[in-house]
Amino acid sequence: MRTIATVGGIGYSPIAPGTLASLVGLGVAWILSAHPAQQVVGCGVAIGLALWSAGPTAQAMGKRDPSAVVIDEVAGMMVALVFLPVGSRIYLEGFLLFRLLDILKPFPLRHVERLPGGWGIVLDDLLAGLATNLILRILLGYFPNWISPSGL
Repeated sequence: MRTIATVGGIGYSPIAPGTLASLVGLGVAWILSAHPAQQVVGCGVAIGLALWSAGPTAQAMGKRDPSAVVIDEVAGMMVALVFLPVGSRIYLEGFLLFRLLDILKPFPLRHVERLPGGWGIVLDDLLAGLATNLILRILLGYFPNWISPSGL
C-alpha cells in the first residue's frame, strides 16, 4: 500500500516529490490518450488507488498529509488532461497549471483538503485537475491558436 501511495518511492524524493509524481501522471495520461475508454479506465484506477492507499499510508506515517504520499498528484494530473487533444503544448500548459493550482490551493481546494483521511489528501488534487481541465477547455475555445493541440 505504501509503495502505491508513494508511487514506487517517488514520494521520498528530497526535491519536489509532488512535481515528480505529476510528471508520472503526465506520462500515463499521454500513453492512454489514444483512446477515450483507456483514459476513463486509467483515471478510475488512479483515483481508486489514491483513495485506497493515501489515508492508511498517511495514518501509518503519523501525518495528516505527508509529502511522501503522491499518488494523489498522479490521479489529479490525469484528470487535468482527460479528453483534451493530445499535444506537447497543451500537455505542458496542463502540467504547469495543475502544479500551480495544487501548490497555491485556491478556494475551494484548501477547504476540501481539510476533509478527514484519504478524502482530504486526494480530493483537493482531483479538484485541481478538474479546474485545470476546464481552464484549458476555455482557453482552447477562445484562443485555439495560442494553445494549439498540434504541438509547440
